[in-house]
Amino acid sequence: MPNLADPRYLKFPFRVGRDGPASSARAEHVREQIEQVLFTDPGERVFHPEFGVGLRSLLFEPNAQALRELTRKRLLASLADALQGEVDPRTLEIEVDPDGERLQIRVAYALAAIGHRESHAIAIGPANGRGNG
Repeated sequence: MPNLADPRYLKFPFRVGRDGPASSARAEHVREQIEQVLFTDPGERVFHPEFGVGLRSLLFEPNAQALRELTRKRLLASLADALQGEVDPRTLEIEVDPDGERLQIRVAYALAAIGHRESHAIAIGPANGRGNG
């Protein structure tokens, strides 16, 4: 009988190894989905143009509280939609904080099926190479 608390998912980005397609555990899969939303620019997906937040472009905007709040609300809406079924949307917590040239994003949530809490911190900017594109 399969372990419902830890199903396997296709890894993102998709890759095939010697034993076939690479897979992820549930928690890793949710983090991969979060990264897809963060780093996909709106309009990038032809059949789902509203998908993504495009955080890399925000690195070049003024560091203002209004922009951080707008970013947080966009992230909340996009992640609630993208993680539907995996994450309880009522538990999504998002923090957007500037850190010099980088933007620190913290996403916390509870997995819907088992109620397990997770939290991920993601830095976007020149220090980790993700903001250079």
